[in-house]
Amino acid sequence: MTEVLAIIPARGGSKGIPRKNIRSFCGYPLIAYSIAAGLQAELVTRVIVSTDDEEIAAVARAWGAETPFLRPAEFAQDNTTDLPVFQHALAWLAEREGYHPQVVVQLRPTSPIRPIGLVDDAVRTLLKHPDAHSVRGIVPAGQNPHKMWRLPDGINAPMKNLLEVPGIEEPYNAPRQILPDVYWQTGHIDAVRPSVILSGSMSGKNIYPLLIDPNYTVDLDNLRDWARAEWLALHGELKMVWPGRAKRPMPEKIELLVLDFDGVVTDNRVWVDEDGHEMVAAYRSDSLIMNKLRQAGTNVIILSSEVNPVVLARARKMNIEAIHGIGLEDKAAVLKHLLETRQIEPSRVAYIGNDLNDLPCFDLVGWAVAVADAMPEVLRAADYITTKPGGHGAVREVCDLILKEKPQS
Repeated sequence: MTEVLAIIPARGGSKGIPRKNIRSFCGYPLIAYSIAAGLQAELVTRVIVSTDDEEIAAVARAWGAETPFLRPAEFAQDNTTDLPVFQHALAWLAEREGYHPQVVVQLRPTSPIRPIGLVDDAVRTLLKHPDAHSVRGIVPAGQNPHKMWRLPDGINAPMKNLLEVPGIEEPYNAPRQILPDVYWQTGHIDAVRPSVILSGSMSGKNIYPLLIDPNYTVDLDNLRDWARAEWLALHGELKMVWPGRAKRPMPEKIELLVLDFDGVVTDNRVWVDEDGHEMVAAYRSDSLIMNKLRQAGTNVIILSSEVNPVVLARARKMNIEAIHGIGLEDKAAVLKHLLETRQIEPSRVAYIGNDLNDLPCFDLVGWAVAVADAMPEVLRAADYITTKPGGHGAVREVCDLILKEKPQS
């Protein structure tokens, strides 16, 4: 068996986004995506995280990676390149364990959106070509370098075009269609022969390409990039590697939409007067869509552990059914009984929740939805995460999605 070692470099001193490698990305620590890519690959035999940080190491172990060493501080500086990090890892494993892999795969945490099967494709490409020193992921370049310029003599002198093209005198004036195709390397994947790394290069000279769909490309330099990347992962309909259970698509037909109350229909806040009467805040537009949803064949019901009459009052306003006061531990049992007695196929049921007691209900339905401000464990378990928080349009968002994307008959 070919020994394929996946190494995930993750130092603790990120400046652009502090603690980036373990920051929550769609409910999971960012590093968990690269760990999952290694663990879920058929050909990878070992997944190691190289870090100088004890907290990152603990998170990495929790998600299934090994951390047999802590990286020396000298290899964890702002200007440290990949090469000494990988040379250190290979040398440590050889000296302490006598371990010598035939292939090393680099999985950068900052490229969390990876196509399923990408890692195995890279390894197979490397092994297929004996002359290959490495394989690197690439995408079509977003900007054409043939239309780029240099200013060798400053801004008060003529420009020079960056690249010449044989047979085309002025490539910067040529239509894009006749210019050579160019590609941009991404951080998704590098598969390298260890001998190349130990001889002083992270790639060698013979670098084979692995073409990746550019829709999977993200660059996490700041929090704006982070928000865009999370939206892409959650709503871009990409078949990507997830650390937890694979995200299920919305069923073609949803017969029943089940809503938790606090934190979903409401924003999870409550106002209490001196007599103990409670008031909650809800989103008016949640009510306006309910008739359309029913006309399209989807019924809606509130399922709540709350005993407060405000649940029924809000349900009446929304013109939907409510079952409440069932206790924190009984929601799943009540939901299961409801589906059985009404003979509703669970695969045609969607559930929107936000808290830990909603998790057992997620396992009973065909599509589990978490509101944007749900608990991290709920975000991780959900098939879909709304862009809106609970009580601020999350329910309306899901209803609109059902009506727009999956018209009911």
